[in-house]
Amino acid sequence: MTRLCQTEGLSEDQSEILKAVRVFVDEQIIPVAQELEHSDTYPQEIIDGLKELGVFGLTIPEEFGGLGESLLTYALVVEEIARGWMSVSGVINTHFIVAYLLMQHGTEEQKQKYLPRMATGEVRGAFSMSEPGLGSDVSAVSTKATKQDDGSYSITGQKMWLTNGATSTLVALLVKTDEGAESVYKNMTTFLVEKEPGFGETAQGVTVPGKIDKMGYKGVETTELILEGHRIAADQILGGEPGKGFFQMMDGVEVGRVNVAARACGLAWRGFELGVAYAQQRKTFGKIIAEHQAVLFRIAEMATKVEVAHNMMVRAARLKDTGQRMDVEAGMAKMVASEYANEVVEDSFRIHGGYGYSKEYEIERLMREVKFMLIGEGTSDIQKMIIGRSLLKEYKLK
Repeated sequence: MTRLCQTEGLSEDQSEILKAVRVFVDEQIIPVAQELEHSDTYPQEIIDGLKELGVFGLTIPEEFGGLGESLLTYALVVEEIARGWMSVSGVINTHFIVAYLLMQHGTEEQKQKYLPRMATGEVRGAFSMSEPGLGSDVSAVSTKATKQDDGSYSITGQKMWLTNGATSTLVALLVKTDEGAESVYKNMTTFLVEKEPGFGETAQGVTVPGKIDKMGYKGVETTELILEGHRIAADQILGGEPGKGFFQMMDGVEVGRVNVAARACGLAWRGFELGVAYAQQRKTFGKIIAEHQAVLFRIAEMATKVEVAHNMMVRAARLKDTGQRMDVEAGMAKMVASEYANEVVEDSFRIHGGYGYSKEYEIERLMREVKFMLIGEGTSDIQKMIIGRSLLKEYKLK
């Protein structure tokens, strides 16, 4: 047990879960992460192991076959997994968001239909808002669901950046619907789209073209999703009522930002571990480089940033667990954790010197992976806009 990334006030159950995950990460993920990442191989054995640990049902209530744990527990598990290999945490992230949306907004029938099978990992979730020309402007969603005479809907459009786009079997899909509301935000609906795993046509009118090649975040697939007249029943609307999709998705995004903060914390933690270890092995000018003041100061700054990011992530998760609105706290945690993770990993890279540029060393992989933290679930600039606008309302001059 190290002194970094410790969380006060955990229950015995939470501590046991984290201990089990940490052992799994050290024994089953870290030893194979380099090879799987470099070959862009899907980590099926690791995923099977996480299923056995109950990670896919971690937050799903016990009545639906899950463990009924908190968002905090989940975030700490994600931190541990990302410390081993960030891509693996991505496999469970969108699955968890879809489960969360069902728990918070789904009808009783939708919960009964999906949550028990999501808890076992039989049903795998994906989360889809973005489109090729969309960026951060969710209001510009153009994928449209048109109501048919029989009450069903026909969905046509193109979605982008689906993590688990191929392996998932249930996609929470944000589309435009014409509900006659004056606000564009009230003309959006979330549909629960079922499909088969794989590439090509995975359901009637639903095509997953192939993997998007990325600089990092390998192993887990990122895809497009093309819908051409996909017919779907009205009872597949999340919550059973159209026009609430934007607000449902924003609730899910808050959770997603805590998740990305946790993943960034895991990357920062691992970056620090690699840097402080190498600094005690490498010698220059007759002594280990950790004894040079420049490197010693770098180690101190890295550790401090790891602690700040971890504690802000924990606070945001605990606040979300109370049911309060926490867009500011989630934004702050995501922004700080992602920025600090990039700084810590780069400092570790600098400590490694020329060896850090070699694919033989783990820090090279982290350098590519950590860049995704800057853009996942909204860039730092988007977080600043959210935080700034909220604070202006909070501190408005009387």
